[in-house]
Amino acid sequence: MPRTPVNPPSNPELDAMLAKALSKETAAGPADETSEHIDEAPDVDPAEQRCGFVAIVGKPNVGKSTLLNALVGQKVSITSRKAQTTRHRITGMRTLGPTQFIFVDTPGFQTRHGNALNRALNKTVLGAVSDVDLILFVVEAGHFNLADAKVLSLLPANVPVILLANKFDLVHRRGDLAPWLRSMQERHPFAEFVPMSAKTAKDIERLFGICEKFLPQQPWMHDPDDLTDRSERFMASEMVREKLFRLTGDELPYTSTVIIDKFEEEGSLKRIAATIVVEREGHKGMVIGEGGEKLKRIGTEARQELEKLWDCKVFLELWVKVRSGWADDDARVRSFGYE
Repeated sequence: MPRTPVNPPSNPELDAMLAKALSKETAAGPADETSEHIDEAPDVDPAEQRCGFVAIVGKPNVGKSTLLNALVGQKVSITSRKAQTTRHRITGMRTLGPTQFIFVDTPGFQTRHGNALNRALNKTVLGAVSDVDLILFVVEAGHFNLADAKVLSLLPANVPVILLANKFDLVHRRGDLAPWLRSMQERHPFAEFVPMSAKTAKDIERLFGICEKFLPQQPWMHDPDDLTDRSERFMASEMVREKLFRLTGDELPYTSTVIIDKFEEEGSLKRIAATIVVEREGHKGMVIGEGGEKLKRIGTEARQELEKLWDCKVFLELWVKVRSGWADDDARVRSFGYE
């Protein structure tokens, strides 16, 4: 006798979340990297202000830094295709209407290698999620693997978590996502589902409205015009490292880093000297390139990006040094600025 199919028990709350997440009004449209106008902060009565911390977490290379930059409205976190591009806790701020959002971008949690650098990065992730008001757990829409599961297992139970299904514009059939979202809710009691694309301005605007209700009513912690708490010296180091990774591709190990040796201001000119640290002599030649062309291009592109960021002239001088095994040395990792 054929068995009668058993339908899963009805869950009205989950059904409502799914309907809201997958409605035509809220689903992501075509990717559009042009930003739409969002009203910045007007004069607001302090009694009406909201302010809170939002951590952005996920495995390496899932789009966290791209999301942070879109939310802040300016580049404050570097991006590249190389895993582990973000190595520090990067804080970006955006004040809209009565609400100040303090976003915390984190390194992707590392499970493959247990060296000193990765231990420092994982400590940064755990520290970032321990004292926030909201967590955005970023995954690629329709996908979930062991690396995602490892990050999810680290999230505290007492902080609301939004499942941010990024790259939703690449999902061909919206209906295919509903079973996946149901399975994700079995893994963790998410407060909301947000299928979106970090490159779509309307999705970013919608995300602000979703995050706002989770933030407490309290005075702002930063000036409404502030975009990041990171210093210009730090941003210079990060911009050189981004160009280094982008222009060397997968040939150069992720352990390469950048140290700022000099940062001086002369009126509207900033003079910067930086050292690119690699682990092997062969890597040094790879960074310098034939006739120094690769190093020159890294410097030129980093300088142009910094001039755009700061709206001033920049003189940037780069050197390359070999420091074998630095990523396995706890003391050297700390000396290079990794907590």
